[in-house]
Amino acid sequence: MGSRAHEVRIGTSGWVYGPWHGAFYPRDLRRGAELEYLAGKLRTAEVNASFYSLQRPGTYRDWASQTPEGFLFAVKGSRFITHMKKLRGAETALANFFASGVLALGAKLGPFLWQLPPSLGFDADRLADFFRLLPRSTAAAAELARRHDERLDGRALVETDQDRPLRHALEVRHPGFATAEAVELLRDNDIGLVVADTAGTWPYLEDVTSDFVYIRLHGAEELYASGYTAEALDRWAELIRAWRSGKSPVTEHTVATPMRSRGGRDVYAYFDNDIKAHAPHDAMALAARLS
Repeated sequence: MGSRAHEVRIGTSGWVYGPWHGAFYPRDLRRGAELEYLAGKLRTAEVNASFYSLQRPGTYRDWASQTPEGFLFAVKGSRFITHMKKLRGAETALANFFASGVLALGAKLGPFLWQLPPSLGFDADRLADFFRLLPRSTAAAAELARRHDERLDGRALVETDQDRPLRHALEVRHPGFATAEAVELLRDNDIGLVVADTAGTWPYLEDVTSDFVYIRLHGAEELYASGYTAEALDRWAELIRAWRSGKSPVTEHTVATPMRSRGGRDVYAYFDNDIKAHAPHDAMALAARLS
């Protein structure tokens, strides 16, 4: 990823939530201005809408235009690929996803998140086949996008303004992934294993599998609802500093041999405890600890 210093970016998963108006956004903030307001306080956000349906190039362009230079978007992969096709026979679906407009984010395009359903257990062959399909650069993504089907005719974006590397992270929700074999498979394919805090609902793993770490914070005690205490945020800041420096701490939540340091890592963390508007406040509090 070049010779630049390794970065820590803290943000939220999505940005349009009714309860945030008054609790985070000013009550008089016009609808549609949420992203611009959020981007004035944080340096990244996770696109959730892309999980539920294919967006359009114009939508991604609008999002990019509402954010300052240096802002990054993580983009959540389509649930049609992860939850319906369950990663099998996904070539055309992937082409449609990458043709839908993600490349319009340009230099603001960050990592891709692929969230698996709780019912999908560890299957090394299925995963390896899927990982081989994932483009590792914007040029490769544009090439894949050109293989879209007729559903994207007339609305596809199949070009990139510049060839840039792409990263992919996998969020697992089946206990079968809590094994060294699964961790090593992700390492072999340079896929980030999402560190997902889900209030004990799904597996929580802290193994490092790539040259970046991707964190999703869904709630400390109650999924999507509870906030994080100062003590909890202090622990997250300590872990993030270690990961950024290139360390791979062995904890009760690691299942494989530590990954050898590569001299430092980028870290992305997204708060998804959105129901009571904890997410933006927790994100700013964690970012302040790491500034």
